[in-house]
Amino acid sequence: MSRTVIRGGLVVTASDEIHADVLIEDGRIAALAATGTPAADAWTAERTIDATGKYVIPGGVDAHTHMELPFGGTFASDTFETGTRAAAWGGTTTIIDFAVQSVGHSLREGLDAWNAKADGKCAIDYAFHMIVSDVNQDTLKEMDLLVEEGVTSFKQFMAYPGVFYSDDGQILRAMQRSAENGGLIMMHAENGIAIDVLVEQALARGETDPRFHGEVRKELLEAEATHRAIKLAQVAGAPLYVVHVSAQQAVAELARARDEGLNVFGETCPQYLFLSTDNLAEPNFEGSKYVCSTPLRPREHQAALWRGLRTNDLQVVSTDHCPFCFVGQKELGRGDFSKIPNGLPGVENRMDLLHQAVVDGHISRRRWIEIACATPARMFGLYPKKGTIAPGADADIVIYDPHAEQVMSVETHHMNVDYSAYEGKRVTGRVETVLSRGELVITEREFTGRAGHGAYTPRSTCQYLL
Repeated sequence: MSRTVIRGGLVVTASDEIHADVLIEDGRIAALAATGTPAADAWTAERTIDATGKYVIPGGVDAHTHMELPFGGTFASDTFETGTRAAAWGGTTTIIDFAVQSVGHSLREGLDAWNAKADGKCAIDYAFHMIVSDVNQDTLKEMDLLVEEGVTSFKQFMAYPGVFYSDDGQILRAMQRSAENGGLIMMHAENGIAIDVLVEQALARGETDPRFHGEVRKELLEAEATHRAIKLAQVAGAPLYVVHVSAQQAVAELARARDEGLNVFGETCPQYLFLSTDNLAEPNFEGSKYVCSTPLRPREHQAALWRGLRTNDLQVVSTDHCPFCFVGQKELGRGDFSKIPNGLPGVENRMDLLHQAVVDGHISRRRWIEIACATPARMFGLYPKKGTIAPGADADIVIYDPHAEQVMSVETHHMNVDYSAYEGKRVTGRVETVLSRGELVITEREFTGRAGHGAYTPRSTCQYLL
């Protein structure tokens, strides 16, 4: 039996803050005891980690990543190996990525393809959602089988006609099925049909720069799609999780639905909390680095997102990590913003940016852990194995220095991408040591993990329903 003791830190979970020592046995948390008590002092172990003056927090759960995603004729630049290593550097110990069903193919083929990409490559634990691109009777039956196997969430798109798009009838059928089998529908809520009209008109006017990506993907079209998704879910009697919410009007739709007692949930991402259309407007095609969908919004939307996180109208912060290099990938859209691959790097930055939000007074320490660790684990059927520090939980633990200062930069990050979306941003707080199932992955700012340590993790159904 291998034993590790973490001594002297402030243990912060979604529900508690306590100065406690943590005992780890065989990859799981065995016990907590107040620091300095006879019970804690009696523990012996092969390894002792001194966390004095530091936070001891659960490893982050990033419920929205896209490693190696094919998009716009290219692929996301992080592999499962590079992306999960970078996640660990940023204090995230579990990712949930998206397996993709291609039109004309089965869900199983897509899931098998993504399992093959990830198997033996990941530095941290991982799970999959399933992107459903082709709703038919066979697909609906497969959804039942996948839920039984632990793939319990299904993403649909109201955007990207001709690629991932589902019409209202397909969405309703999938929602009806999830109402029966316990799955959770995740929705990319933008009116893609209308957006395509606006894209065509903008390009015809010669409006080709990256900033027009944000201007054609209007806030009202996010709000309209969010409203429509909520009503379809209500008709189906199914829960709904809206991904990457960026606009205050969409937050208002979610708040209204939740006030009516509906099982409707919302996720936002650090880019919407810290970046804006000012970045999209950067000259010399630099704005292309910030092209993602939903798009960055004017800065005034940020207050509504922070408020939503405080009032629990938004429950989760994920990254939607989908990196494309500026050179050779983002540049595909020079002269036509609609050809810029959509996506930003961020899997390494999320925990630090949200700690900065604690420093800035936007959220409390416990809320930081709630939106980044505990709630994503509960939302997607991983709690209490993941997302908390409690006896029986996996020993996914981060020793976090709340006083260290750092400057985010492409020069120092570990994501496989040639720019940082937060270049030059100063933040307070930094990951020092990371354990995944009791094994050291980051040891005092050195990578000591390995590809293949990360295990595929089946999930139960949503544990967050009203």
